[in-house]
Formats: sequence, C-alpha cells, structure tokens
Amino acid sequence: MTDLEIEITAELVHDLLQEQHPDLAGLAIREVVGGWDNQQWRLGDELAVRMPRTERAPDLQRKECRWLPVLAPRLPLPVPHPVRMGAASARFPKPWTIMTWVPGEPLDQCSIGRGADAADALAAFLTALHVEAPEDAPISSDRGDHPKKCTDGFDHFFHAVVPDDLADDVRSVWDDAVAAPEWEGPPLWVHGDLHPANVVVSDGTLSGVIDFGDMFAGDPAWDLAAAWVILPAGAASRFFEAYAQADGATIRRARGLAALKSLFLMLMGQNGDRGLPGGKPTWGPAGRAALDRVLKGGLT
Repeated sequence: MTDLEIEITAELVHDLLQEQHPDLAGLAIREVVGGWDNQQWRLGDELAVRMPRTERAPDLQRKECRWLPVLAPRLPLPVPHPVRMGAASARFPKPWTIMTWVPGEPLDQCSIGRGADAADALAAFLTALHVEAPEDAPISSDRGDHPKKCTDGFDHFFHAVVPDDLADDVRSVWDDAVAAPEWEGPPLWVHGDLHPANVVVSDGTLSGVIDFGDMFAGDPAWDLAAAWVILPAGAASRFFEAYAQADGATIRRARGLAALKSLFLMLMGQNGDRGLPGGKPTWGPAGRAALDRVLKGGLT
C-alpha cells in the first residue's frame, strides 16, 4: 500500500514527536489498524497521529487542515479537528498531522442496532454539511461526476465481484442512475467517502464521521448513497424523509452510486481475503450487505 520506502513504526512516531512536539511525546502510542492513504496511531486518549503513506496523502491532510475548522462547528456529529502539523524532515520526508480522536468503533467492525436513530443522525449531519460551497472549495479529480461518467469503474467492479444471479438486478440499478438527470443545483460541500470504515458507532448508532480527505464541492448524491451503504435495512426511507432535500433524480443517482460503492467494498474485501496489497477483509461483508439493501428496491 505505501508509496514510501520508510517503515512507519511506533518508535518513528515517538521520535518525530520528540523532535517537533516534545510536549506530546510522553503520551502512549498505539497503532490503529486500517486506513488507506494514512497510517494512524492513537496518541493518548484524545489525539491521533496520521502518517501519510501514499503520494496523495499529504495533499489530503492539508485539505482537511484547511477546511475542517470551517465545517466542523456546524456539524452535529463529532469529526476530527486538526491540532498540530508535523513538518517533513530527514527522518520522514512528508508532512504529517495530529488530529483529535473521534471515539467509537468503525462500522466495518460492528453494526448499527438503532436504525431509526442512525437514520436521523445521518440526515442531520448531511443536512448541515450539504450547503453551498465557496468558490475556492476543492473539486474532486476522481469522484463527484454523474454516474454516466463512472461506467468504466462500475464495469470493472461489476465483472470482478457480482454473482451471476444478481447481475441483471445490479445492472438495472446502475442503468437507472446513468439515465437520471444531472445535479442542477450549486456545488455543495460533500464528504465524498462515506462508507463503513469512515463512520464510527457507539451505543448502536452513529457517533462520528472521520476521514474528510476526499471532501469536495459537487453533487450531494455521492453522500446520499450512504442511506444504503451505511444504514441498516429499512432505514433509507426514514433517512430521506428526515433529510428532505433530495428530489427523485438525486435519489436515483444516489442509489446507483450506492451500488458502485458496494461493489468496491466487495472487491476490497475479496482482495483482503486473498492477501493482496490494499485488501480489507472486513469490507467484503459490509459491501455485500449494502448491495443487498440496494437491490431490495427504492427506499426499503
């Protein structure tokens, strides 16, 4: 996974803290399993060190440090806050960040037991997030387009993981999203990467949202796919009723994007089961469950 040749260890993290933030170097350091662009280490009880391990990771961290302080005050669920920046150095050639820790268990490692409560929490969060973005807000280079511009990616995932007995139904959901009208509103703030590993759960319901590195200004359907990708069966209708801002075309795009995201999760899970780089074993079951919810039709 890593684009760096340097192994990121607890000793390295401690040494970097000792050099640049010595007042924090005495806190306990514990590795957090998971992550994609960043390797994360718990720092004490309230902080986390995020070490970039891909080429794009520093830019994503800078984006979070620039925009999370703007967005976070109005969001009703806990999100990470940037606390300190670490500079590139001879020990580690990329900048890194210290963020607040968002308590809870990642959804790919647990489940939501209080579906109605989670639907309301997600709707309130996205209602607060989905406001018109400023002109200098970031634009995504790899997501945010209408589904019709994502057919190559969908076809790749489709042929890799979709069982034969589900192929026609999955293709029908996608084709409907491709045929849906485009987003005609102003670009809205969008998290961009809502899936089970990027939300945390406490007491059976959503308790936080993490990893805003892919945030962008654009079509909210990319986040509304979470109605199927994150929420348990039967909760999508309640979510859209509470959200109350999505027209029929946006819901059609969102459902197709939920299918796309589900297939991606399934492929990453398959890769994890095979021991391939970047694979995430816990994502496979989460993706298949999400696909089942998508295929049950509409908002059921």
